[in-house]
Amino acid sequence: MGMSNSSTLRKRTGGLKGKRRDKRKFEFVNLVKPIEVGEKEIKVLRSLGGGIKIRPLYINEGNMYDPKAKKHIKVKIVRVLENPANRAYARMNIITKGSVLETSEGKAKVINRPGQDGQVSLVKIE
Repeated sequence: MGMSNSSTLRKRTGGLKGKRRDKRKFEFVNLVKPIEVGEKEIKVLRSLGGGIKIRPLYINEGNMYDPKAKKHIKVKIVRVLENPANRAYARMNIITKGSVLETSEGKAKVINRPGQDGQVSLVKIE
């Protein structure tokens, strides 16, 4: 049985309410797995209304913008150098928005939310 966002079965006083119905599929919670540096692996999820969401689990390349050359290039991600969201994320190679990565072309900063977009967009840092 998965985690659910359905209403509680407890009253304000702490007593149990009667169970009116079972959990529904749309009430289940999608547990988020952070994106790590590694061989590319994605998970395709069905969303409400029949749409799909692409959720990367591991990723090893990204699209980097070089402001001096004014060009976009595809680069290999080597490792996470620092992560402002959590210091431990850098040690675990977890990518979030704002992370500073070591790439094949030098240092770069993540400017998107890779868990939402399914890809990593970077800007080169001098």
